Amino acid sequence: MRIAVDAMGGDNAPQAIVEGVMLAKQDFPEIEFQLYGKEDAIRPFLTDETNITIIHTEEKINSDDEPVKAIRRKKQASMVLAAQAVKNGEADAIFSAGNTGALLAAGLFIIGRIKNIERPGLMSTLPVLGKEGGFDFMDLGANAENRPEHLAQYGVLGSFYAAQVRGVKNPRVGLLNNGTEASKGSELTKKAYELLSAEDLNFVGNVEARDLLNGVADVVVTDGFTGNAVLKSIEGTALGMMSLLKGAILDEGLKGKMGALLLKDALRGLKNQMDYSQHGGAVLFGLKAPVIKTHGATGPEAVRYTIRQIHTMLATDVVGQLVRHFEQSPEKS
Repeated sequence: MRIAVDAMGGDNAPQAIVEGVMLAKQDFPEIEFQLYGKEDAIRPFLTDETNITIIHTEEKINSDDEPVKAIRRKKQASMVLAAQAVKNGEADAIFSAGNTGALLAAGLFIIGRIKNIERPGLMSTLPVLGKEGGFDFMDLGANAENRPEHLAQYGVLGSFYAAQVRGVKNPRVGLLNNGTEASKGSELTKKAYELLSAEDLNFVGNVEARDLLNGVADVVVTDGFTGNAVLKSIEGTALGMMSLLKGAILDEGLKGKMGALLLKDALRGLKNQMDYSQHGGAVLFGLKAPVIKTHGATGPEAVRYTIRQIHTMLATDVVGQLVRHFEQSPEKS
């Protein structure tokens, strides 16, 4: 397995990225890592150079660069060279914590989409409260607008991922809507409901946003605009609740601190349960190879989880299975 890593992408690059790779090497010594970026910035954080190749480049894509222009103009950027390696068959997957839009553009324009998939979607695995596992949620913003056919394809994509990568048997697929009745929603969701019902899926119908973290489905699909808004609402609510809880404890003075000490393990478990980075990064799913994006402020442990996710994707050949599935589908005009 060969993973192309944009070592210069993200707020804490290259240190967090390289240290995360060093952690992942302990779990998967068979993986070959290609680190793209400034060699003199990367090398100080290497503790073991076995199966490590540094591809030096002075150029990088910044967080404020316009995505498509950056991909086309910065031909020697670390992200662009990593994507090109995947296209050329020199690497099997690409991982970056850099500019999300640029990575989406690199995936689409350099690596390319699978035949008969109209719009690849951005997908993350989010936690379920009080239970192990989580649910796969897409599209999270790769597309600002979607057609019903796209949402139906997301159901198929998400079901493949949940079954092959997360090991969920017969994944339940839900359509995010403003009510559970089949008659509810916009024209987009009503038509998507019909298309999803006709697919060979375990489609459980419409699901509401308030039930997402309760495990109402294993895969939830929606348009990119709505998905991105809901994801940020979940993130903001989780951060806000943790802040309120911390503030309430501190306001109680010594008594609150003693209570927090007694509840330390439970509070740590709650924080870990809400940390969806343990499921890996966001996948731009529907491309010819795994393209994975992690948060810009990611740390070494999150990088380790992301590499574990990529390892599973490659080991199960989930992208290859998608290619074979969609190549058998009639191409739409």
